[in-house]
Amino acid sequence: MPVKTPNKWQIFFGSRWFLLGAFLVALFLAISFGRAYYRDYAVRMEIQKLQAEVKKLEEKKIQTMDILQYVQSSAFVEEKARTELNLALPGENAVVVKDLNKSAGQGDTKMLKLDNIPNPVKWWKFFFGRNQE
Repeated sequence: MPVKTPNKWQIFFGSRWFLLGAFLVALFLAISFGRAYYRDYAVRMEIQKLQAEVKKLEEKKIQTMDILQYVQSSAFVEEKARTELNLALPGENAVVVKDLNKSAGQGDTKMLKLDNIPNPVKWWKFFFGRNQE
């Protein structure tokens, strides 16, 4: 029976050099795949971060637009005229409240001595004590 001699391709594919080369190619492909996967992961994380930032900026834009609408309204103009220019609408009466510290020396108001009284009692007297005096 004749003995088959291996073909040179069979010898090459069965050699240790081919096995080493195949291992190196597989290692190179695995490293390349890992790097590409990591880049893809980093890009996805960056997209999520930017989407969150876009959402925050859209909320801020809505708030800014609300503020702009309020500033352009007549209610804002009226409020500024009342607070900064001390203006009033026709038919309105202004009420002036005197400072209690200045009027205490004149004797019209009773000042309570609250030096050694606990805070809850001071608050009680502040809210409810003046009506009883």
